Amino acid sequence: MDADVIVVGAGLAGLVAAHELTAAGRTVALVDQENAANLGGQAFWSFGGLFLVDTPEQRRLRIRDSLELAWSDWQGSAGFDRLDDEDAWAVKWARAYVEFAAGEKRSWLLGHGVTFLPTVGWAERGALRADGHGNSVPRFHVTWGTGTGVVAPFVASARRAADAGLLRFYHRHRVDELVLSGGAATGVRGTVLAPDEAARGVPSNRDTVGEFELTAQAVVVTTGGIGANHEIVRRYWPERLGQPPAEMVTGVPAYVDGRMLDIAAGAGVRLVNRDRMWHYTEGVQNWNPIWPGHGIRILPGPSSMWFDALGRRLPGTCLPGYDTLGTLKHLRTTPDIARYSHSWFILTQKIIEKEFALSGSEQNPDITAKDRRAFLRERLLGKGAPAPVEAFKRHGADFVVADTLDELVASMNKLTEEPLLDVAAIRAQIESRDLQVANPYSKDSQIQGIRNARRYIGDRLGRTVAPHRLLDPAAGPLIGVKLHILTRKTLGGIQTDLDSRALGADGQPIPGLYAAGEVAGFGGGGAHGYNALEGTFLGGCLFSGRTAGRAAAMSV
Repeated sequence: MDADVIVVGAGLAGLVAAHELTAAGRTVALVDQENAANLGGQAFWSFGGLFLVDTPEQRRLRIRDSLELAWSDWQGSAGFDRLDDEDAWAVKWARAYVEFAAGEKRSWLLGHGVTFLPTVGWAERGALRADGHGNSVPRFHVTWGTGTGVVAPFVASARRAADAGLLRFYHRHRVDELVLSGGAATGVRGTVLAPDEAARGVPSNRDTVGEFELTAQAVVVTTGGIGANHEIVRRYWPERLGQPPAEMVTGVPAYVDGRMLDIAAGAGVRLVNRDRMWHYTEGVQNWNPIWPGHGIRILPGPSSMWFDALGRRLPGTCLPGYDTLGTLKHLRTTPDIARYSHSWFILTQKIIEKEFALSGSEQNPDITAKDRRAFLRERLLGKGAPAPVEAFKRHGADFVVADTLDELVASMNKLTEEPLLDVAAIRAQIESRDLQVANPYSKDSQIQGIRNARRYIGDRLGRTVAPHRLLDPAAGPLIGVKLHILTRKTLGGIQTDLDSRALGADGQPIPGLYAAGEVAGFGGGGAHGYNALEGTFLGGCLFSGRTAGRAAAMSV
């Protein structure tokens, strides 16, 4: 045996599994196709938001949360409807995860040195039904250090374990086959790739310099999802979301290729819920890209007006920050706009200064560096939008700025192959909306949402601007943003039981084989069901990686 356990994938789930294994005294071979600079995988690039329930941070902000409310929200969002088959384990994982988020999760993370901003974000505000999709209250706890802060303690643990002789890194080793002997997982085979000193996130070569085989008593697969592989995204794009867009931007590095899903299936592992996936509708092209097709998601407050490619305001349930997949479905299934791959925000300088944030550790240098003074200066006390947002406004290919609506729409039309937007029609819609801000009450669902948001002190101070007329010159200039579909997550994958044991085609655990993270649908082959509540992807990697590591440690 080369190790007690082989962990395939050095992202967050793999690092957490390795931590649990080495903490229990087990030896680990940590195998990854990328170089050492990429430890932590795509989690490193994330905003670091975590779904937590009934926390001191929430209570200080007078947010009343509970396990019961969170579980109600989760079920309404997930819409589990395959309970006798593909969702059989997923719903159990979902319940276990929500209990973790309402219980041990925060203290466990604090024990690893992970801390949180004092404010709590309100992500995925929902589909405007109490029993439907969405978070009833703010639950999005942003980590000091963003995704790098979540990853850092587990990277440090792996390096300490390597120094102690408990862990060995196998960088630039691409797994091509799971080895089963007598029906049990006993190792992996694959290709040794040529050395490559590319910086984190930059595509590396796929030049072959050899082959390898490793053996162990157990194997944990933690190889992530499909977001950079548009061919797989299109192959499993669900009919309920219409046709996949002709053009998409990519929210994850090129190595998030989904290869291990088909490799696992070839070894007899059961894959479920492959038609469930999570892609954002507010993607913009990165003006300073790291990986091919690099897109960044705008994390919008509730005030930007959202228009389809033909210049019609989206319906009242499709509001910024409310219902990601509901909006995606509208854009992809409405017949006369499905041929287009974009939509538009129209907003003011006043809105962008307070409401625009960008997802990603590199787009939030103040939080990533844990610089509290810079955070206060940039987000609360300073004038103008945060520097990364202003950089996109100045340099981003999808941003246009103008003093008048006529100039703005003319510039927006230049960003498409044909001029699709009619300034008179857009003006009429904006003026109708502007009339609704004259009173403290309104029939407009977006204005109602803005006022509801501002009842929460966290939004009033830092995320939601006071209602104002978009055509008020004092709030300008006007800004138009061309929005793309941004690929991100698969919500299905390897079906696992509550010990993270991978199940075979017969529904029974394959001895010695475990799976965690996105490749396992964040637990059970799809703990989110059809919809995510945000802050649950990193958390799902933490929870399932911890479970897999502990279970594998007990088995060897």
